[in-house]
Amino acid sequence: MLEKRNFYINGKWVKPKNQKDIEVINPATEKSCAIISLGGKDDINDAVLAAKQAFKTWGFSTKEDRIALLENFYSLYKKRWNDITDAIILEMGAPKDFASKLQTGTGASHTKSFIRYLKEFEFEKTLGDHAKNQRILYEPKGICALITPWNWPMNQVCLKVIPALAAGCTMILKPSELAPLSSIVLAELIDEAKFPNGVFNLVNGDGATTGDALTSHPDVNMISFTGSTRAGALISQNAAKDFKRVSLELGGKGANIIFKDADIEAIERGALRCFRNSGQSCNAPTRMLVEKPIYDEAVERLKKYANDFKVDDPNKEGDHIGPVISETQFNKIQNLIQKGIDEGAKLVAGGPGKPNGIKDGYYIKPTVFADVNNNMEIARTEIFGPVLSVIPFETEEEAIEIANDTDYGLTNYIQTQDNKKVQRVARKLRSGMVDVNGAGIAVDAPFGGYKHSGIGREAGKEGLIEFLELKSVGGWN
Repeated sequence: MLEKRNFYINGKWVKPKNQKDIEVINPATEKSCAIISLGGKDDINDAVLAAKQAFKTWGFSTKEDRIALLENFYSLYKKRWNDITDAIILEMGAPKDFASKLQTGTGASHTKSFIRYLKEFEFEKTLGDHAKNQRILYEPKGICALITPWNWPMNQVCLKVIPALAAGCTMILKPSELAPLSSIVLAELIDEAKFPNGVFNLVNGDGATTGDALTSHPDVNMISFTGSTRAGALISQNAAKDFKRVSLELGGKGANIIFKDADIEAIERGALRCFRNSGQSCNAPTRMLVEKPIYDEAVERLKKYANDFKVDDPNKEGDHIGPVISETQFNKIQNLIQKGIDEGAKLVAGGPGKPNGIKDGYYIKPTVFADVNNNMEIARTEIFGPVLSVIPFETEEEAIEIANDTDYGLTNYIQTQDNKKVQRVARKLRSGMVDVNGAGIAVDAPFGGYKHSGIGREAGKEGLIEFLELKSVGGWN
């Protein structure tokens, strides 16, 4: 069993002030795989103080120095690729190939992308030819609290840590206590890359104690959080007390609109995007809206696809899904599947219980409900498991109305060969992102949502700007 009790504060691995151990559970076995300690208020105070002291110099570091350090980090990241992948397999049960190519891979892609945008970014420029003595300065926001989830651990960490470093901010990272191991590897890489002491700090812990101490600390200038909408609301309340800047990437309940002229792979592609990562993605298309002329065919194809979909050991190679993250999450999903049955939705595939032949691990059957209406709980609640709700529609207007009838607005999907329809519908969908015909969202495209799906944007240039303040200076000669 791994013992990872120490925190990374001010360039050193240090013991917790008041050790409170918890076990990290491997969701594929339901057994402990590591021990970490939960940070308290004193640990957070030490980390914030280190970040505050480091900001006095790091906040005024040159772009060239930050580029050099990030390029060194990127090189080291690639050398530790397998270590990061192994940690993700262990802590969250992501299958081997998926963990390497997508989980670890997206962290690398974001790092590379932010380095490119940092090289291109102008931190100082004139307002315009009409006011050449008016200078616009982009400056780091300061000390940042970075709180990341368990479902895409390295992706989300790199979406926060790397642009914060690029901007000249200092930071305290609190990864999810359910999946902290890959973040510990990242802290080791930060140390090896020789970032100045105190620029990056890591304190493991839970939301109620560690997260609250961090987000309410008076010296923290910005909070960047990815997680549940409920937790995002609580964090916003903490931030409001002293006007901290806040960036929130929250939940989703994406609609995938399948028009009758969709390409031949649209149905199965939509199901794959829903089931991938065991359904544990905020941008998953969990509501499939199907135009009535092809509805019955779509349901039959989904039935076969879900029944044939592989669920297996994450240590195995190949295309399959692993378990969900925890017993709590497993039980929540099971209850929602039963709720769908009780509400009168038609269970087409999957259902309650574990897949056949699987005894240990928090595995969920890929599940499809047909004849769902948008008032059912399974159509309104973010389930965060491999559960797909299929809803029929008759007209383009009805599809848009159903898609927008949700508290969330992260990612919606459109499947049609009519380009004019694509543009009409995309403009009317109330979401931060729209994926058309499986094109995907570029790694450096702004990532974020409308409504209860959050505030702000991650990735690319906009993700860098999230960590910058604007200053106007008049009379600059």
